[in-house]
Amino acid sequence: MRIGVVTFPGSLDDRDAARAVRAVGAEAVALWHGDADLAGVDAVILPGGFSYGDYLRCGAIARFAPVMDALVPAARGGLPVLGICNGFQVLCESHLLPGALVRNDHRKFNCVDQRLVVENAQTAWTSDYEVGQEVVVPLKNGEGGFVADEATLDALEGEGRVVFRYAGENPNGSYRGIAGVTNERGNVVGLMPHPEHAVEVGYGPSTDGLGFFTSVLRQVVSA
Repeated sequence: MRIGVVTFPGSLDDRDAARAVRAVGAEAVALWHGDADLAGVDAVILPGGFSYGDYLRCGAIARFAPVMDALVPAARGGLPVLGICNGFQVLCESHLLPGALVRNDHRKFNCVDQRLVVENAQTAWTSDYEVGQEVVVPLKNGEGGFVADEATLDALEGEGRVVFRYAGENPNGSYRGIAGVTNERGNVVGLMPHPEHAVEVGYGPSTDGLGFFTSVLRQVVSA
């Protein structure tokens, strides 16, 4: 299985994402923001960082990168896509996911080991988890507050498209404690916390993030 990891100018977690891909036995394929195609990969990860320096608005410029011209239709066609932190922001700016990410309500940068509750274990990236399971992965962001209008929030809740919710205190003011969401098809997932930093013993607070990468591996193999 080949999983593409996109690097934008300002990405800083692309190598970590690639390492997580290799940890489950898949091949990590480097995709550059200026690439015109996806090199035939089976899934794509948009990693964390500060794409294009977060100028204008987080993820707003990355949305117009040439690689996104190939990614958006592929995602709409069913390609598994995971957006982590800045990658989540890019997915929202690209309208592959609803809502937006805004500055943390306390106006400070978060860097904590965050507890999450799994709300949806039927997406391409979460099938190896169980609903109600609690996991711990790092959270690090300055603009991590998920916001949307009430109708959108109600639809996400009603359709089971909230994938993760913050356990305990809300760390950034996200509406309804939402930490991650999916599209209607379940192939596109975005979340603010960083599962790629929790895949190896001794590196990170747990290995709870491995499930993202084993899930998509199983999804593609069984497709």
